[in-house]
Amino acid sequence: MPTLFCFGLGFSAAHYISEFGTRFDRIAGTVRTREKAATIAASHFGHHAVEAFVFDGSAAVPEITAALMDADAMLVSIPPRESGDPALAQFTETIAGAPHLETIVYLSTVGVYGNHDGEWVDETTPPAPVSGRSSERLNAEQAWAALGTHAGKSVATLRLAGIYGPGQNALLQVARGTARRIDKPGQFFNRIHVADIAQTIEAVFERGADGVFNVTDDDPTPQAAPVAFAAELLGVMPPAEIPFAEAAKNLTPMGLSFYGESKRVRNTKLKRELGVTLRYPTYRAGLRALFAAGEGRST
Repeated sequence: MPTLFCFGLGFSAAHYISEFGTRFDRIAGTVRTREKAATIAASHFGHHAVEAFVFDGSAAVPEITAALMDADAMLVSIPPRESGDPALAQFTETIAGAPHLETIVYLSTVGVYGNHDGEWVDETTPPAPVSGRSSERLNAEQAWAALGTHAGKSVATLRLAGIYGPGQNALLQVARGTARRIDKPGQFFNRIHVADIAQTIEAVFERGADGVFNVTDDDPTPQAAPVAFAAELLGVMPPAEIPFAEAAKNLTPMGLSFYGESKRVRNTKLKRELGVTLRYPTYRAGLRALFAAGEGRST
C-alpha cells in the first residue's frame, strides 16, 4: 500500500497531490493549526483524501510517527528554524528507521546561492547564502542529505525559484491593484510554475533520484517584466515603475534581502537527469495559461 507523507501540506504539496496522488493508496501530512487540519479533512486535493496532523515542531506526535513508519515516499516543504529543521528535530530516528521509505524530496530555494550580480549559476556553484533564511535552508539541506547517507535513502533537494500558479500570480496582483514594478538595473530573477514543481517531484519519485536539482524556468528577467505582461493580458495599464532607491524606503527587511540578490539559474540538470520538459518554460507561457483559465478576470 504505497503511502506518501508530506511535512507541510502547502501550495506545492497540494498541487502535487492533486495531479499525481493516484500513485498512492494513502496520503498524510502536517499542518500548523487544527483549523487547517479540519479544512483538509473535509475537502480533497484533486479528489484525493488526505489525512492532516497538527505539528508545530515542538514535540513528536504519535500519529505522525505511525504514519512515517508506513511511508514509502516523503515530501518536505516546511521551513527550517534557527535551531534547525523541525521535522528532523522530532523524527530523525523514525525517518531513518522507516522500513518502506525509499525517497525523500526536500523543497529548498535558489536563495542558497546568494548574490552573483546577474551571472549564471548551476548546481556546481558553491552556495553562499546572504540572508539568515537562506542559511537556515542550506543547513537543512545538508542535514537531510546526511540523514539519507546514514540511513541509505535517496534524498533529492529541489532548489526552487519564485513560485507562481493558480491563485498566486502577477495577473491577480495587477487585478487587485497590489502589483508593483520596481526598477533595479541588472537585477534578474527566475520563476517556476507550481505545475512544473509537481512534475519534478513526480520525476524524482519515479527515478528514486538523489542529489541537488535547480527547479527554475528558462527565462530569468527583471522583477517588473511579469507585471507588465500581466497588465497587457488584462488590457490595463501597468503600474508605473518605481526606482529601487525610492521603493527601498518602504520595503521590509525580507524585501530588501530579496533585492540584494541577483542571479540567473540554470536548469540543465533538471532536464537532463530527471527528464523534465517544462510545461511553462517562461513566465509568458505560464501567465497566458493562467489568463486562459480566468485568473485575474473575475477579481
